[in-house]
Amino acid sequence: MSKKALIIVDHGSKFNEANQMLAEIAELIKEKDTPEFEIISYCHMELAEPTIEQAFEDCISRGATDIVVHPYFLAPGRHSTKDIPQMVQKAAKNYPAVSYIVTNPLGIHEKIIEVILERSKI
Repeated sequence: MSKKALIIVDHGSKFNEANQMLAEIAELIKEKDTPEFEIISYCHMELAEPTIEQAFEDCISRGATDIVVHPYFLAPGRHSTKDIPQMVQKAAKNYPAVSYIVTNPLGIHEKIIEVILERSKI
């Protein structure tokens, strides 16, 4: 039986407050109680823990057989299209029975436009 995990990845920061925001995003996703994912995790590409490798291993230790990694970035730059996929591939190499994908970053989406307009109200 497969067990799906979602890992959201941001850049990571030297500022704990910035890193804590991703933990809060992960909690909000958990609260949605989505049937698609039984495990929700988060990590940072660099500068902070948990790392991609730590999050990947944590999901596997919790029974994940399928892992979706989502770069929590706006644009498809080098980190989201090259660095993170390479880091995930490295983390996955010791787990050939586990399938994984790395999604596109947030990009352009109507809901992001809604958030921008909401935050821009005076």
